[in-house]
Amino acid sequence: MTKILVIAPSWVGDTMLMQPMLARIKQRIPGVQIDALAPPWTAALLRRMTEVHGVIANPFPHGALRIIARYRLGRQLRAAHYDQTIVLPNSFKSALIPWFAGIPLRTGFVGEMRFGLLNDARKLDKHALPLMVERFAQLAEAPGDAILHPIPHPKLQFDAELRQNLLDKLGLTDDRPVAVFCPGAEYGPAKRWPIPYFAELAQLLRERGYAVWLIGSGKDKEIGDKIIALGNETCRNLCGATDLSEAVALLSCASLVVSNDSGLMHLAAALDRPMLALYGSSSPQFTPPLSEQARVIKLDLPCSPCFKRVCPLGHFNCMMHLTPQQVAQYIPEATG
Repeated sequence: MTKILVIAPSWVGDTMLMQPMLARIKQRIPGVQIDALAPPWTAALLRRMTEVHGVIANPFPHGALRIIARYRLGRQLRAAHYDQTIVLPNSFKSALIPWFAGIPLRTGFVGEMRFGLLNDARKLDKHALPLMVERFAQLAEAPGDAILHPIPHPKLQFDAELRQNLLDKLGLTDDRPVAVFCPGAEYGPAKRWPIPYFAELAQLLRERGYAVWLIGSGKDKEIGDKIIALGNETCRNLCGATDLSEAVALLSCASLVVSNDSGLMHLAAALDRPMLALYGSSSPQFTPPLSEQARVIKLDLPCSPCFKRVCPLGHFNCMMHLTPQQVAQYIPEATG
């Protein structure tokens, strides 16, 4: 049996985008066992992917070298006798553990100082592979082979029993259409639609018969509280109240998702929920929501996408000029 260790990305959205790569590996190598080395916050998501056999905790914070600890983990992994590793992050650090583990075939794109660490180093053609999901898919193929098109969209399954138990625990019902807002974005404020705009849109949705739930991490709770305070006392702020599996369950209830470009946006897309995806500093030409039910809304200003965490020009026009009225025109009337 072939055993492959995937060094997974640190971001939730990127982790979701690697699922078609995993499916292609399973298709190309019958009987393969795929394990993933991943940070704790993406472990729950990986365990929902049927392609993944096991998840190994990556204990190293972003930016931490800790070479001795990486060496020890690599030596521990030698006992698993992996045949191949696929290293998705482009950093030097991410390629160290597979090298220390003595994995014979070490695949990844040429990155920072990795020629000695990867012995199957691929040169990335960004023009031929503009989408992240395509770049990941390329690493599932043998050297020199082209990716197969069309690449299937990432897919997530939800557990109906878990969902009902969660609704009961949180005192929620889905007896009327639910709009889920994802108002956070871990990367930085330049990706976040303004709080007053979310608040105004929530009021419009409630007038149209929707229940409005806000979901996100504990870091987004303050954002949610501010949206509630701006005239939305009947909305539910669930930011920080759920883990990632529970967030997936709540997203599966949605008749509509309104989201910044974030990890939750990609989870909603993988659940094939109707969605309005709001883009400012980032680009749907690289990481779009991969669902036929998603509509990207953006302004195409000359200064965007800048891919910065904070607006470098100080005006934030890419989001400030994207008004609630512009977004509201794409909202369907609630039914049910």
